[in-house]
Amino acid sequence: MPIRILPPEVADRIAAGEVVERPASVVKELVENALDAGATYVRVEITEGGRRLIRVSDNGCGIPAAELPLAVRRHATSKITTAEDLAAIYTLGFRGEALAAIASVARLTLTSRYREEHAGARVVVEGGHIVRQETVGHPIGTTVVVEHLFFNTPARRKFLKAPRTEAGHVQRVVTRYALAFPEVRFALVSDGRIAFQSPGTGRLADAVTAVYGADVARELVPLADEEVQPETEDVLSSVPRIWGYTSKPSYTRPNAQSILFFLNKRWITDRALVQAVVQAYHTLLPTGRYPLSVVHIALDPRQVDVNVHPAKAEVRFREPRVVFTAVQRAVRAAVTASSGTPLGPVETTPVSGWTLPASWAERQRSAGSLAPSFPSLSEDTPTQGELIAQKDTSSRATLLPLLRVVGQVGGAYIVAEGPDGLYLIDQHAAHERVLYEKLMAERERAGQLPSQHLLDPIPITVDSDQGSLLAAHREMLHRLGFVIEVFGESTYLVRAVPAVLSGQHPAQVLEDVLEGLRDARDLVGEQLERAIVARICKRAAVKAGQVLSDEEMRSLVRELEACQVPHTCPHGRPTIWHISAADLAKRFGRT
Repeated sequence: MPIRILPPEVADRIAAGEVVERPASVVKELVENALDAGATYVRVEITEGGRRLIRVSDNGCGIPAAELPLAVRRHATSKITTAEDLAAIYTLGFRGEALAAIASVARLTLTSRYREEHAGARVVVEGGHIVRQETVGHPIGTTVVVEHLFFNTPARRKFLKAPRTEAGHVQRVVTRYALAFPEVRFALVSDGRIAFQSPGTGRLADAVTAVYGADVARELVPLADEEVQPETEDVLSSVPRIWGYTSKPSYTRPNAQSILFFLNKRWITDRALVQAVVQAYHTLLPTGRYPLSVVHIALDPRQVDVNVHPAKAEVRFREPRVVFTAVQRAVRAAVTASSGTPLGPVETTPVSGWTLPASWAERQRSAGSLAPSFPSLSEDTPTQGELIAQKDTSSRATLLPLLRVVGQVGGAYIVAEGPDGLYLIDQHAAHERVLYEKLMAERERAGQLPSQHLLDPIPITVDSDQGSLLAAHREMLHRLGFVIEVFGESTYLVRAVPAVLSGQHPAQVLEDVLEGLRDARDLVGEQLERAIVARICKRAAVKAGQVLSDEEMRSLVRELEACQVPHTCPHGRPTIWHISAADLAKRFGRT
C-alpha cells in the first residue's frame, strides 16, 4: 500500500481519540478551560451520562466574538505563544486541541460573551466544520454544548458504557476539580437532577466534606509541611510545599484510587507518589488497605514537565526524589501527630489559603515578574529510607490517656478505664507495638538488634528457595540478631537468634523469618528490614489466650502509653478500642 497524507478530517479524528475517550474526557477539557478563564462558578449538565448532551457553563472572562471561530480550530490557544512557554506552564490547558478535537466527533455549540463586549456570539460546529455563526444574548462567560458524542464514529460510540457508568465518570472529574479549586463553586446536574454541588468557600475542608460527606471528613487529619514554604504566597518555590488531608489509620479503603494528587491545582496521577503515601503509613495499615488522601503540591512550574501525556494526567518532575520525600514526610507527620483531629473546625489558612490568581492567563502574562532565583535544596535532605526511620517527637498528640487497668476478658483483651470511658486493649497487638518500637529504637542506637547465643548450634535444613533467601539476606539477618553459618549444601547452623526470641525454638524462628522474607519479596532495603522486625515482634509478643497477672497488664499498658504510635500494631491492626462515656450512657438509656 503506498504512503499517502491522511485527509484533514481523518487526522482530526485520530487526534480526537487521544483527547476524547468518553464523556468524562469532554467534561475534563471544558472544565479546565473554564478554570483557566478565571471562573468562580462552573455548572456541568449531562443527559444519558453525557452520550446525548453535555453542557458546561461558566462565569469566566469569556471569548471575544471575533476570536470565537478561531477557538474551535486545532492548535489555537491564548495560553502559550512560543516553545519556551512550554518550560513553565501556569494554566491547565495549553495545547489548543480540546475544542477542535471535541468538535470533530460531536455537534458542538460554543456561546460566549467577552467581559468588555455588550453582546455574546455563537458558533455551531458539526464534524469539525462551522455551520452557523451568529450574535446572541449571553451573560459574561462561556457555555459549551456538546451533543451526540461520537455520532460520526459509531465504532467509538459502541464502546461507551451504560449511562449510569458514564455519569459516574463525569462526577468523578467534577469532584476532583472541586477538590483542586475549593474557591470555585461547582454544580453537576445529571438527567435533570443535582448530583453534586460544592460550596466554593475557598476552604479545602469544605470541599472535602462536600465530596466525601461529613462522616468521612471526620476521619481525616490535615497535613501541612510548614518547614518548607515559598518566600511569598505569590511565588512558587522550587522546594515542594505540601498541604491537604489524609485519613487516620483507622479509616481505610480497599484500593489506592482515593489517594489524589493536585500539582499547582492540576489533578495528576503518579504511581511513585502513591507509594510515598502508602509507605508513610508503614506499620499503620492492614495488608491490602489504603488511606484516603487529598494531597496538594505547590511547585515552581519550571521544575515540572506537564507536556508528557495526551490527557495531561501524568507529569515529570525535575527532582522526583525531593517531591517524593516532601509528600512522604508531610503524610507521615500528619498520621503520627494526631489520632483524631476532626476536619470540620480545622483551619489551615497558612497552607490551604494559597491560591493561584483568579485568571491564570494573567499569571502567565506576568511570568517574567517571578523571582529569578529560588531557595536551594539542603544537602542533608533525608533519603526515603531515612525519612521512614525518623521519629516525630515534635507532637505527642497520639499519646494515650492515662489508663487504669480493670481486668482481662477471654485471656485476650485488657479492660481499662480512662478519663472518657472504657478502653479494650488487644494484648497481643499492643505487645507487638511495644516490642517493635523498642527494637527499632535499639537498632537505631546500636545499628543492630541484640543477639542471644545458643549453648549448642542448631542445624537446619532448607529447600532451594529458602537457601537463596538466606544467601541474599544474610547480612540483614545478622543485623537483626541472627548468627547463621553454612554447614553443607543445604544445611545451616543457627548460632544465635534475636534476644527477644531467646525462649523459642531457633529452627522454628528462622523458618518463620524465611517465610516472612518470601512474603515480602516486593520490599527492599529499609522497608524489608522493618517488615522482618515486625514479623519477629509478632512471634515474640504475648498471645491471645494467655492469662496475665495484674502487674503484667499494668506494665503492658504503661509501655503502650509511651509508644510513638500506640493505636496500631506494626501490621496495621488496631491495638485499642475506645467506648466513650457518652456511648455507655446511651446504651444504658441514661441520655
